[in-house]
Amino acid sequence: MKPCKSAAYATVAALAVTLTATSCSSDTASESSGPSASSAPSVDRPRLPSYKVATGVSIDSPTLTRAQKAGKLVVGVKNDQPYLGFQDDTGNRSGFDIEIAKMVAADLGFPARMIEFKTIDTSSREAAIAAGEVDLYVGTYTINDERKKKVGFSGPYYMAGADLLVRKDDRTIGGPYSLRGKTVCSVKGATALREIQREEYRTTTVETEKYSQCVQKLLDGEVDAVTTDDAILKGYAAQTPDRLKVVGNPFTEEPYGIGMDRGDEALRDAVNDALEEHDANGDQEKAYDATLGLSGSKYEGAPLVDRY
Repeated sequence: MKPCKSAAYATVAALAVTLTATSCSSDTASESSGPSASSAPSVDRPRLPSYKVATGVSIDSPTLTRAQKAGKLVVGVKNDQPYLGFQDDTGNRSGFDIEIAKMVAADLGFPARMIEFKTIDTSSREAAIAAGEVDLYVGTYTINDERKKKVGFSGPYYMAGADLLVRKDDRTIGGPYSLRGKTVCSVKGATALREIQREEYRTTTVETEKYSQCVQKLLDGEVDAVTTDDAILKGYAAQTPDRLKVVGNPFTEEPYGIGMDRGDEALRDAVNDALEEHDANGDQEKAYDATLGLSGSKYEGAPLVDRY
């Protein structure tokens, strides 16, 4: 984890938007339905791009071979992160990470209808990948050296930074050094949790399985702040703008990558190729604007892919 010296990321717009996503039965990955009917008219909203599905894909990857034989690509994701990885009451999934998964899958030869999204919580990601439970994992997954010992990574495709979500009327918390004597919630296994547990911050931490559980504790007054990547927090703040806010003082850098089997170098290279292609052709920016961008956050461009 690297300390972040940059200024705060873009402010969350005080607008709650619900997104839904649907799969397509053609050989072009779905454009998704965008905001729900309860949102402002879709004509005013950025539209999701479509992704041309590659044919005849052949690489020396045991993971891809298994997926091709099964007739589906299993992708681990989150289901409780607005604008990133979210699943609504009807089962539809939406968000920037969902779109990243779709564009990569398309380059591997899988249209949206052949993707099986599987909800995997933060603390179970490495185990799910190692067990072959998922072929890829796309869910606010920070690349770091410790995780590289267990799984392989493609990317990064997005640079986030750890920040703090607090109640809107709280004027006492302006960053990690103002947390002394306060209680902070995060999920088990999160990099932001390990950072905030450093002795210099002198805070008490509470761990949950899901970020939504932390947010509820914050709303109920059981904790003073929630910490994780600012991209995640912006989504929650936008859902409840009258009660929550993001401090806007990121204190780490969190490069998001796509997790996979550590030994599958051919797949890692192929996914890196896909990420670079969809960044170059504008798909990533369009997908961002139609998902995470609706929280008020501006697209800053994709980081350089790290081919290790």
